[in-house]
Amino acid sequence: MADTSSLISGVAERYASSLFELALEAGSEAAVAEELTRLESLIEESDDLKRLIVSPVFSAEDQFKAIGAIADKAGLTGLVGNFLRVVAKNRRLFAVPGIIRAYRLIAARHRGEVSAEVTSAHALSAEQENELKAALKSVTGKDVAMHVNVDPSIMGGLIVKVGSRQIDTSLRSKLSTLKLALKEVG
Repeated sequence: MADTSSLISGVAERYASSLFELALEAGSEAAVAEELTRLESLIEESDDLKRLIVSPVFSAEDQFKAIGAIADKAGLTGLVGNFLRVVAKNRRLFAVPGIIRAYRLIAARHRGEVSAEVTSAHALSAEQENELKAALKSVTGKDVAMHVNVDPSIMGGLIVKVGSRQIDTSLRSKLSTLKLALKEVG
């Protein structure tokens, strides 16, 4: 059986690369990134939209019609709206979250930046984001494009992914480590 994570990654990378090239030609890389971030928020907030994207039960035509209506209602027009319709028509909606992540990485690389995915238990203030960017810049030696996700389940601390490196200082992780250590002792 094929490794679906690499399949999704490969599909996502190809689609994201195509979208970035189109955005670059149109001079709208930043606008596309903003619309993709808005789409990502819509997906995170709606279980129905998540189901539409990942479920193989819906036909290509149903997905095409639904994603078109959602894109129009959300104001995802032009490049992103058309792109979503193509992705739906090709039965690749399952790859949309990966496409969004891959687009950010490609755009950051194009700007000479390194991309960082940050997960925090609560929203970071502008000052905290700036401090984190400065710390990451000192480590990587490059400007950092940061995307912050809020996940209360980590309880505290941060999880920072930069390239293939991950730094997990979350309270959830520390408690799991402590729990394992206590099991070994007892």
